[in-house]
Amino acid sequence: MTKLLVLAMLSIQPMSGYEIKSMLELNDSPRWAGVLPGSIYNALKKLEKEGYIEIASIESNGHRQKAIYKITASGEAFQRELALECLGNAKVYYPTDLYSGISLADQLPKEEAIDHLTKNKEKLLLESQAVKTGLKAKEKALQGEIPPLTRIVFEHMFEMIESQLRLIEATISIIKQK
Repeated sequence: MTKLLVLAMLSIQPMSGYEIKSMLELNDSPRWAGVLPGSIYNALKKLEKEGYIEIASIESNGHRQKAIYKITASGEAFQRELALECLGNAKVYYPTDLYSGISLADQLPKEEAIDHLTKNKEKLLLESQAVKTGLKAKEKALQGEIPPLTRIVFEHMFEMIESQLRLIEATISIIKQK
C-alpha cells in the first residue's frame, strides 16, 4: 500500500520524501491505509532502485540537501497495476477480538462485560470523530470539492463504525437481560 500511495503522490507532482509524508499524514493515511510515516522513506528507496521513480533534482537549504523525486513512465504503469490489484482484492475485515469476547461474554461477570463493551463503544465514537475531522480537513483542503470516490470511502468508514456500534449495543442489551 505504501508504494502505491507514494506513487500516487508523485503522479500529482514531484515531491521530496518529507512532502510525501506530510501529504499522506494530512490525508490521514495511517488511519485508513495503514501507512506508517517511516515506511515512506523505505518505499522511496525501493521504488527508485526498481526504476519506478527517479530523482528530479536536489534542493539545498542551508547545510541540508533534499531529493525531489518524480515518477517514471514505468512507475505510472506500476501504479496502475497496484491500483487495479487493490480493486480486485476482496477482503472482509471482521472484528475478531470483539466476536471472540462476545461469544464468551455470558461466562463473564455481567457488569465487567458491560463496562468493557462500553469502553469499546467510546473508542469507536472517538474513531468516528477522528474520521469526521479527517473528512472536514479534506473538504477544507479541496475547498469543499470532495471527489465522489473519496466520499464513498468516507461513507463506508462511517458505516463500518456504526455497524460495530450497533453490535455492541445489541450485545449490551442481551447481557443486561440475563
